[in-house]
Amino acid sequence: MLNLAQNVVHKVASSVQHVEEEILGLFTMTDNKIMDLIYATHVHADETFDDDSLFIIVENILKRATQIVDKVVQGSQVHVENIEEQTPKPNFSVPLCTLKQIGCELSCKAPGEDVAHKTTLSILNKLSTYSWEAKSVLALAAFAMEYGDFWLLAQLQHTDHLAKSVGILKRVPILTKPADLHKRRQAILELNNLIKATLQVIEIFDQFDKLSAYDPKDIPGLSIAMDHIPVDVYWSILTIVACSTKLTILSSDEPDKPHDLSPYSQKIHYILNKLKIQLIVCRRQLEEAETYRKLRKMVQTPTEVMEVFKALTFTKDKTQPLIDGSTNKTVNIEVLRRKNIFLFISTLEITEEDISIVKPIYEGTRKDDRYKIVWIPVVEQWTIELQKKFETLRSKMPWFTIQSISPTVGIKFIKEEWHFKGKPAVVVMNPQGKVENPNALHLIRLWGMRAFPFDKAADETLSKELTWIGPVVNNIDPIIQTWIKEEKYIFFYGGHDNEWIQQFTKRATTLANDPVIKDSKIKIEIFCIGKSGKGGEDHGIIGRFWSGIESLFFTKVHKQVDPVTQEIQKLLSYKNESGWAVLSKGSSVVTAGHGLTILRVLEDFEKWKEVAREKGFEFTFKEYHNRVIQSVRHCCRLDIPSATGKTPEIMKCPECPRTMEMFISYKCCHIDGPAAGRH
Repeated sequence: MLNLAQNVVHKVASSVQHVEEEILGLFTMTDNKIMDLIYATHVHADETFDDDSLFIIVENILKRATQIVDKVVQGSQVHVENIEEQTPKPNFSVPLCTLKQIGCELSCKAPGEDVAHKTTLSILNKLSTYSWEAKSVLALAAFAMEYGDFWLLAQLQHTDHLAKSVGILKRVPILTKPADLHKRRQAILELNNLIKATLQVIEIFDQFDKLSAYDPKDIPGLSIAMDHIPVDVYWSILTIVACSTKLTILSSDEPDKPHDLSPYSQKIHYILNKLKIQLIVCRRQLEEAETYRKLRKMVQTPTEVMEVFKALTFTKDKTQPLIDGSTNKTVNIEVLRRKNIFLFISTLEITEEDISIVKPIYEGTRKDDRYKIVWIPVVEQWTIELQKKFETLRSKMPWFTIQSISPTVGIKFIKEEWHFKGKPAVVVMNPQGKVENPNALHLIRLWGMRAFPFDKAADETLSKELTWIGPVVNNIDPIIQTWIKEEKYIFFYGGHDNEWIQQFTKRATTLANDPVIKDSKIKIEIFCIGKSGKGGEDHGIIGRFWSGIESLFFTKVHKQVDPVTQEIQKLLSYKNESGWAVLSKGSSVVTAGHGLTILRVLEDFEKWKEVAREKGFEFTFKEYHNRVIQSVRHCCRLDIPSATGKTPEIMKCPECPRTMEMFISYKCCHIDGPAAGRH
């Protein structure tokens, strides 16, 4: 029994010591520790309680009471503000019993952090069924009853006998005698200022509560504030307790009793500044969300295109002139009114080749005042270096340029609505602000001015006549255009494996020179994509070729799947393979193949060349290639380029009827410059 008693005493002593250690470190206690302590006091939130009406009453009391204090203590030096009277709801009923209970907790408490902490927890326990905001308002209301009453009596004591008598009971004269008032002047002002700061903190709680009525997606910063509200409520009530104790001391016979409010003041002002900043962030996010919705609606509804452009590129009331690249002078954005606009959208990571794609469009439209090109540089955060880079790029563009875009709403809209992911894009808008093409750059890259005015009708027309290899290879080498005009068979091939390329070159050359082929008057040419005359790789050609294939993919991907689309998809899936080849007749593609399968067809030429003599070279080659594909299956991988335009949710395998699994790949193949390595 003795041992048991000793153990109990030891546990109690340890518990007391633990609590004392916690209190000793009150202002260094972590938010997580405070959260653990106060959540034990929270049962549920009574949402029916009208804390807004109670706060209106409290605000009316404290704003006037603190103004009286400033006037009494500082006299004519204080600036008296006009306080607007607010009215609570007519049917609001003050929870008087609850306020009196909290008032009892606040009254006549000894100074000290430990007492303030325990009193705060006791108040929170009594308010366990209220929301966190309501807890702080109720605690402030209980204090306001005392503080407001005290200074009302102080103001009326010289003119009202009842006020004078009640004031004596409240010990008002002890504090308000001129000599005592002067002596305690600094302490009274410190108390008054702390009450004002606490009122502001609780007022911001109310602002956050009102913001919670909006869609959380519109205000992502609100959750940060709301998650931390319980801890801030704890500190606000703790400060109210400290203020109540200070008022009791100042109006007592021991006005010099030590009770330093500075730690509470530092804490509450830190919380106030933090909440103000977060409130600004939340309001800005809400404003941006509303602006985004207006912009989205504007684009969906026929509107003057210049107004859409202003909403897209400029913040509210901050319209800037455009820069005319042909004269290097600024012009008013009125030049865009009632025009067809081509928005050239890009980051600053663009090349002269990207710019050169748009230049023929500028040359083709500059004499037609109905069409204007505007460069929109998408930059999240401007720096001096980026500004210099912008000026360098801008000097190479003869069309209009905006100096900067709205860093939030405009960029968000371009990314989410037009699916901009970093690669250059050209958005076509008509004079009514309607988007005719969310990315015409694919059409422009393939067809140039043949695709003018780059709308859906032009896209559909060119897709029907597309044999697809011609637009991609026409600009690689002049000899190719000659071969295409002569309707020759052409092997286009390439890959990362030099050994495979050598084998294919040898086999294709043998095929082209075979007597059977010659006797059949079949003319076959071969062209290795990306190989220079000296045998090295020409990365510029490789880059242009695959950019062309990607553009073809995006012009075809959302249309009905046809043989051309399937061949494009197949070829795109071979981009990072060791070898690939395309056989065309003129600009019409016969077949595209993986290095393994199409090389097998060439290696087996002796097996099918007699059939080719009877049934024709083209038919036999394609038929034999299809048989090889069935016998030599390989994993087909398709990396969709990250470009403007929605990528399809479902993609069929180009070599079998199965639906492909979706993955996201990030690659840096350095195909547009010297190979520094592949990742």
